[in-house]
Amino acid sequence: MKKIGFLSFGHWTPHPQSATQSARDVLHQSIDLAQAAEDLGADGAYFRVHHFARQLASPFPLLAAAGAKTSRIELGTGVIDLRYENPFYFVEDAGAADLISDGRLQLGVSRGSPEQVIDGWRHFGYTSADDDPSGANAARQKAELILQLLEGEGFAEPNPRPMFPNPPGLLRLEPHSEGLRERMWWGAGSDATAVWAAEHGMNLMSSTLKDHESNEPFHVQQAKQLRAFRDAWDSDRWGFEPRTSVSRSIFAITNDTDRRYFVGGDTDDQIGKIDANTTAIFGRSYADEPEALIEQLRHDEAIAEADTLLLTVPNQLGVDYNAHVIESILTHVAPALGWR
Repeated sequence: MKKIGFLSFGHWTPHPQSATQSARDVLHQSIDLAQAAEDLGADGAYFRVHHFARQLASPFPLLAAAGAKTSRIELGTGVIDLRYENPFYFVEDAGAADLISDGRLQLGVSRGSPEQVIDGWRHFGYTSADDDPSGANAARQKAELILQLLEGEGFAEPNPRPMFPNPPGLLRLEPHSEGLRERMWWGAGSDATAVWAAEHGMNLMSSTLKDHESNEPFHVQQAKQLRAFRDAWDSDRWGFEPRTSVSRSIFAITNDTDRRYFVGGDTDDQIGKIDANTTAIFGRSYADEPEALIEQLRHDEAIAEADTLLLTVPNQLGVDYNAHVIESILTHVAPALGWR
């Protein structure tokens, strides 16, 4: 059995053929798609976060709204770039959104990917050390602080003459949502960062690209990354069993519209530079008739290794079509692979 959700980048563009012409469109349709996915029996609605782009950016208003409109489906991010975040505001906003959803948030965080502008987090008022131009160390330090704050322990000295009565002792951030600490995920791009996530008690989120660390196919490298994470996990220390997720572009071709959109695409891994110092491998997409698709997916070692699969969806094609994409996988593919 496997949890299956969708991952939306939340693209929008004022183009006649786009179903998301504006930010308003994509926000409302993201909520609608979460509702549709829940009705179809999917397990998760996850959203990417990009700044300075015509895509979804600030996640917590969206997660709170989707939480108020749904009752069962997990609501998550993949991922929030911590270079842009204030840990204290993050914990307050996350606590409120999690309480609105009755404890259904699954928050993926990380350093994030290369952004639309140079050092965009600096425009938000954040800096990093000169020896850390990527902001990676700053993102990890913020993650550690967020995890500490989510524990819910008091740390702030109360005012002796407060406006409202205080509980005894040091004060914590409010609202506090019990259990959110165990629903934090780290988006790892390498084997080493996957181990780091395990050492800090976070679940592992692995996407369709990672550092190219061997000459093996992407799915093999990714499966090794997931196993390295589990080998490094200390259940006695953290008190819960971790989860792992992978994301894939998977399309079951069941009608002529599917064929027009997806047949003939690239079905091989790609290798390229994501910055001057990092060579990455990008995982293939899957698009075929259900029977052939099932056979192809049987050989994807990373999907087999993970307990959660996130289907990247072409959100600009609209809610109805994306609901069809999700339903096709749940109906025609998942049962044959033992995911359902």
